Amino acid sequence: MPRVTRSPRNSVKDRPSGWLLLLRRQRRLLRPAGWIACASGVVLLVMIVVHAAGSHGGPGGSLTTMRERLGAIAAASGLRVTDIVIEGRANTPEPILRAAIGVSKGDPILGFSLEDTRAHIEMIPWVEHATVERRLPGTLVVNLQERRPFAIWQNQGKFVLVDRAGQVVANQDVAQFRHLPLIVGLGAPAAAAALLDALQDRPALEEKVSASVRVGERRWNLRMRNGTDVLLPEGHEVVALDRLIQLQQDHAVLDRPLAAIDLRLPDRLVFRPKTDAKDSAVVPPVPPGSNAPGAPVLAKKPT
Repeated sequence: MPRVTRSPRNSVKDRPSGWLLLLRRQRRLLRPAGWIACASGVVLLVMIVVHAAGSHGGPGGSLTTMRERLGAIAAASGLRVTDIVIEGRANTPEPILRAAIGVSKGDPILGFSLEDTRAHIEMIPWVEHATVERRLPGTLVVNLQERRPFAIWQNQGKFVLVDRAGQVVANQDVAQFRHLPLIVGLGAPAAAAALLDALQDRPALEEKVSASVRVGERRWNLRMRNGTDVLLPEGHEVVALDRLIQLQQDHAVLDRPLAAIDLRLPDRLVFRPKTDAKDSAVVPPVPPGSNAPGAPVLAKKPT
């Protein structure tokens, strides 16, 4: 009978290889890592499909429905809105902004279009530009760039706030901005920036101005606080303002009982006295044939 030779149990041949030992040691770490990688891939795929739906699908379209379904699936796995962060809001009414966002805590974080949300927010008059961002797993960040109120515009008896570009910002709570300059008349918002900047550079004159009135959508009258109207030439407002400052320094024309000072002609001045002025002797005579128009009746700023 042949003799069988057995190797010792602790023989080197019974030991597993180094790679097998490493695999056994890392098995517990590899399993969670694999699950994480798989979940990340699913989330990435969902985001790609949702983005495509937001880019190409119209309201009520099949891609929008797909986005909503995928959002619901993601929400079932815990991807829901847990926090809404709003940055840059100063004057935009918060209830109106929340309604424009259209997302609440608990909603699926992937179940809506960022582009549609941004477009709705930018329809608010106070908002000039907005960005909307998802920060997974559950934060929605809305950043606003608001319009800056530049002047109060009085038109047809109503007061609204306008920005520097002439865009209407708001027609409520105007009294909170009563320190802003008052502009009046059709076309005033779009043309006011240059004149108001020139007045701001001349504070001694600016403080005497009650309102800037747009005439015929082409030129300006200044209504002074003492009731005098200063008629400015079309396209040469800055030169006329400097001329008015010089007249005030030399002759105190803004302290006289004048109804109007006409600066539209570069080679002469036209003064019109107030009809109820008691001391008309101090008023320079009005050249024959001149016809300085009367001032519009202005309401007071909202208080």
